[in-house]
Amino acid sequence: MSACGSHYPAMYEANPETVKFQGDVYDIVSENRYKNPSEEPLSTFAIDVDGASYSNIRRMITDGTLPPPEAIRIEEMINYFNYDYPAPTNGVPFAVTTEVAPAPWNPDHQLVHIGLKGREFESDELPPNNLVFLIDVSGSMRDDDKLPLLKKGFRLLVDQLREDDYVSIVTYSGRTAIALPPTPGNEKKRILLALESLEAGGATAGGKAIKKAYKLARKQYNSFANNRVILATDGDFNFGVSRDDELIDLIETERESGINISVIGFGSGNLRDSKMEKIADHGNGNYYYIDNMLEAKKVLVSEINGTLHTIAKDVKIQVEFNPANVQAYRLIGYENRMLISRDFNDDRKDAGELGAGHTITALYEIVPAGTHMMAGIFDTDPLRYQYRKPNRTVLEDEIMTLKLRYKSPENTYSDFISSVLTSQDVSSTGSQNLTFAASVTCFGMLLRDSQYMGEANYELVKQLAASSSGSDSFGYRAEFMKLVEHAELLDR
Repeated sequence: MSACGSHYPAMYEANPETVKFQGDVYDIVSENRYKNPSEEPLSTFAIDVDGASYSNIRRMITDGTLPPPEAIRIEEMINYFNYDYPAPTNGVPFAVTTEVAPAPWNPDHQLVHIGLKGREFESDELPPNNLVFLIDVSGSMRDDDKLPLLKKGFRLLVDQLREDDYVSIVTYSGRTAIALPPTPGNEKKRILLALESLEAGGATAGGKAIKKAYKLARKQYNSFANNRVILATDGDFNFGVSRDDELIDLIETERESGINISVIGFGSGNLRDSKMEKIADHGNGNYYYIDNMLEAKKVLVSEINGTLHTIAKDVKIQVEFNPANVQAYRLIGYENRMLISRDFNDDRKDAGELGAGHTITALYEIVPAGTHMMAGIFDTDPLRYQYRKPNRTVLEDEIMTLKLRYKSPENTYSDFISSVLTSQDVSSTGSQNLTFAASVTCFGMLLRDSQYMGEANYELVKQLAASSSGSDSFGYRAEFMKLVEHAELLDR
């Protein structure tokens, strides 16, 4: 396996934290390293339901190009797919599933699998929507895979609107304009006419447009509704407020009004992936990338309830590992969603949102006690004086304690869930859910040329995926297997 970046060299910009690849800009993210639970027993992160990384990678591979490592966010690859987790009961907004099984790329290690399943709703149970489509019509959006695809995709969303939904359209290029004032969802002809009239041209004054979109959303604000801006763009803000830190400050200020923002990326050659992900993460929203009409249907029809309707906000996960049974652990992915330990109990700290029906998956790779460890697995040598031997009479079977905090959409204080995994939870083979997530993880590590991929190879990825395809009613897992074959051919 050769590093994908060696096939198509990336160009590092003046900003040392980003890299440009074929005109697109990505944040540089270093993989999570192994931690020693005797010294760092707590691992804390915010959930992430974004799926943009996977569809963007699919676009590149389909076009005959292996993606750069910076484009690969393994948690987004895993969470692009839905998993067959049990539904929540007793009024709790989501259910939690856990299991432990051998890691396929290193059988001496184990995978801890954490799955969340959000409560599902019928359409007539959901609150109304107050939506502002914020659409980039700058010159960079002329390509067929940008504004033309955007308009076709958004027509699918308009078809889903109900009488009590409201839609507005704000456009931006060199100037910002209201292309459609707040309009009831049953006036579909009027909405579609406004959408079809859009044409691309001019610069990209994105910051000013975001302010106008929020202003329009506040004007139509309904405390009983889902109030949301949907930003559709290639992400190039080159006029007005455009720096990442300026945009984040703007988004964080506006989210306090109770209006969330989701971001949908289009096209290539000018994609500002790093910027768009930040906007969504700091705006209590989701980040998706649409590369074709089937993806538009997935995001804007099949999964629209989860995209629009938040059932739990500021969802945080904290795991405490037992050093008596775990020598080392690493969280797979979520590098840009990591939190410091004290953030877990701080209800002021922003985290991730869970939508209706959404599933969330997280994996830890652990080295069980008594297993031989590679030299240099830790960044530093073990501490001599800090280790505290646990009370083995109480903890001898425990692997870890899993804790979650979340808020109901209307609350400012969090609820708490906790469970313990023991040696009794370890199985010799993983479930279909764990096995497929492991397959996607293997694929992501191969594309990144990860130092942790062990015995992973394309054949292993295909074997794992084939054995865990499940019902696959939409064909996403079958498509994944074809994508793996395509990538293998490119990587020769």
